[in-house]
This record gives sequence, structure tokens and C-alpha cells, in this order.
Amino acid sequence: MTTTPFLSVHVERIGPTLTPDRSRVLMRPFNPAAESSTRRIVAQVMALPEADVPRLLGEVLGEFGSRHDAVERFFRKRFQQVRHLLAGDQEPSAARQALLGAYFTNEYSPESAALFNPSIVPHPDQSGLRAGELRFIMSLRATGEGHISSITFREGIIDAQHRVTLVPPVAFATEPARVPNAIYETALFARKLAEAGVQNRFCRSVLEQLGDTFTIERLQETLTSERACSEETPAVADRAARGLQLLAESNYEVRFDPAQPVSQRVIFPSSPSQSNGIEDARFVRFQGDDGKIVYYATYSAYDGKIVLPQLLETEDFVHFKFNTLNGPAVQNKGMALFPRLIDGRYAMLSRQDDDNILLMFSDNIHFWHKAEKLLTPAQPWEFIKIGNCGSPIETEAGWLVLSHGVGAMRKYCLGAFLLDREDPSRVLGRLRQPLLSANAAEREGYVPNVVYTCGSLLHGRQLLIPYAMSDSATSFASVALDELLAAME
Repeated sequence: MTTTPFLSVHVERIGPTLTPDRSRVLMRPFNPAAESSTRRIVAQVMALPEADVPRLLGEVLGEFGSRHDAVERFFRKRFQQVRHLLAGDQEPSAARQALLGAYFTNEYSPESAALFNPSIVPHPDQSGLRAGELRFIMSLRATGEGHISSITFREGIIDAQHRVTLVPPVAFATEPARVPNAIYETALFARKLAEAGVQNRFCRSVLEQLGDTFTIERLQETLTSERACSEETPAVADRAARGLQLLAESNYEVRFDPAQPVSQRVIFPSSPSQSNGIEDARFVRFQGDDGKIVYYATYSAYDGKIVLPQLLETEDFVHFKFNTLNGPAVQNKGMALFPRLIDGRYAMLSRQDDDNILLMFSDNIHFWHKAEKLLTPAQPWEFIKIGNCGSPIETEAGWLVLSHGVGAMRKYCLGAFLLDREDPSRVLGRLRQPLLSANAAEREGYVPNVVYTCGSLLHGRQLLIPYAMSDSATSFASVALDELLAAME
């Protein structure tokens, strides 16, 4: 272990270090760029002699069967998605169906480029532990081909001596299934439409036909029937229908097999707003006034042009709900939710530029309208940019927030500040020197000279900080809470 002193704060790098594992691959749909190519492939596979099909399928299964769970089942699912391209009433054999599906499947390595920007929360299951131990779940931003980012998970235990042990990840990586017939609340959906500026006579007519709740299938049926009889011009109706469809597609649910280990689960982008990445999830264990525990994560959805903060919700890390965030204060990156209500309202840290950390309150977690300036750059190591590094942590002294600052040569460092528990708009203290910056072993990577985190965890009187090293790999550091608080007094 090495010790890095800054004033009276001693940060220990305790490890272990996680590096990207390119061998952990997902099976993903492959779609040729041109439909003509798709039809040609289907025709060629259908023209193969029946005697050759089992041999060719066997070769594929022999090469890829050990790299994935239920390979042949995935192939048959892919076949169902392209079977409409078959000529006439052809009904291929089971082996030919699987072989056809294989031609429209490819492997994707979600961690091939980087495994970084971690967030950490207590595991929902704390059974079977020894005294002083805490089980945790850590999310990480996994980046692969095309710089597409997804969310992957690890689990581990912090022992009474604050040592970290990670559960070795399983070899397989699996995406969740989309929850069929997920229920939408019409009133909430209508409010989100209005906030997004998508509201006209066509929209109102559709919403009036949906009842109090609806499914996306019901929405699609209503859109089709309303187009046929709408008094709006086709262009206006099509634009409104697309807005309704996009909002529904961006608010969805997924579910993993509960029997799958946590490390097998990968959330890959699957909606239009996040098509180029789910970035920097900041998970928080949120406790409602009624005592109910929900894990929320704010994340940045990137479609290749626009970055939008969005919300992820789960109670068990098996079933996840994706929700859009709406309102004029929903901008840029780095939104981080407080872990409980404050005076009956949700509270959130955010940034809308590189110059300020902002504080927001809302009566509804989905809508954010006003943000007030909380903190501005003050020290040379944060002159270029500042932002939060995860959700605030409640201590007896106040809300502890880790921050990041960017200084000369675009070097990223971690800092910290303290907010009043009852009135978080009051800043009680702030580190003048960085808490953690890249050392010689950490400064080389995809983006050099960066340390960064999306959340830390208090264990007793010790703060555990998982942190990314130069946007490439992830390790752990630890700091005594009392020393950290004293340095901000």
C-alpha cells in the first residue's frame, strides 16, 4: 500500500484493480446495412442442401457454444426476427432456423476498450456475513467497439478491517430481456410530453383514448387508428406520433434472470436516446419517508449527438426501469440524487456548464425546473471544470460530497466538500488541495492524467472510494472520515 498525504488527509490505495476483460462477450443482433443484403443472405442459407445444415450449425456451435449461455436459443430468437423475409410459406427445419439466426448474430465485447467510472452501493442482500462485513454492488462503465458504453456490475465484500474482496466475475455476459406489456401511467406520460414540447390536438386525442394506464402495444394501436381519422395534416400527425413513440421507447423496463450472478448482467443501450451509450451511472441507495428502499441511478444517455441525463430505478438489480427526466433544469451531465427526501422534496446536484455545481429540488423525481448555483471553481486544480463525483453521503457533520476538478494540462483530481444536513444550499467546508490525483502508475490510459468516480461508500468511519484510472481501469482507495472532515473545517 502507498500513502498520499494532502494536508492532514491520508488516502490509501488499497486495490484490487479491475482491468477490461475482452473475453467477456455478448451475443447481439447483427443487421446488414442494406435490406437487399439481408434478403440475399436469407436466400443463400435457404438454398443450402438439407444434409449440409446440421454440419454447418455444428461448426458454429462448436466454436461459440462455450462462450455464451443458451447459444442455440438465441439463434432461434434471431430467426423469428427475420423470418418475414422468407419466400412464400417456407418452414425451415429447426436446425436451419438456428443456422439462419447465426448469420444475423455477432459477438460484442463491452469491456474491450475500458472499464471505469465506478459507483458503489450496499448490496440488497446482506445475509451470511461476519461481524463488521458489508456486501456491495459496484456498477462500472464498460466501453467497447464504437466507443459505446454500457453498465456492467461486480459484487464484493468490505471486511471489518476495510479490506476489499471482489467476487470473481463469471465468464458469461448477458443482456436482460425487455419486460413485455410494461404499464405506462397516462397522466405522467402526458406531463412528460408537455415538458418536451410535444403536445397538439393529435396527441390529446390519442391520450384521451388510452385510459389511466396503457401498454406500448396499446399506444401503437391507438396511433394507427388515430392517423386514419385525424384532422391534422399527415406531416403534423406523423411528427406527433413519432414524439409519442420515442417517449414510450425511452421509458421502458428490463429484467434479468434472477439466477444469473450479478457480474453476468450487462445493460447495453437499447433505446433511441441512448443508442451511443449509457454513461457514468451514479447509483444511490434511496430510502423513502416510509422506509422503502429503492436504488436509483442517474446516467447520461448519448445518441451520438445529444447528451441527456436520465434515471434508472431498481429494487433488486434484477428488474430495472428506465425513465426520462424532464424540465428545463435537466441538462448536460453529472446529476446526483441525495439518498433521501429533504423537507419532503427530492434533492439533486447537477451541472449545466463547466463552471458551477448546482443544487435542485423537486416534488416529483421525474421533473426538475429550477437550479441554483452551489459551488464554483476556487483552486487552481479545478479552474477548468468542476462537478460532483456521486451522490452525497450523510454524516453527522453534514452531507459529504466528493467532487472532481480539472486543472492545467486537463488533469482530473478528486476533491470534497461538505453541505449542511438541513439546508444543503449552505456550504460548510471544502478541501483546498486534491484528495486524490493520478500517480505515475495511473496516469497512462485512454484519457491520461484522470482519476474519477461516480460514487463512494461509507463503512464505519472509513470512506471507500472506487475510482477510475485514466478512463481505462478501476481500483480502490480508502480515507478516514474523521480526517477528511477535519481537513474541511
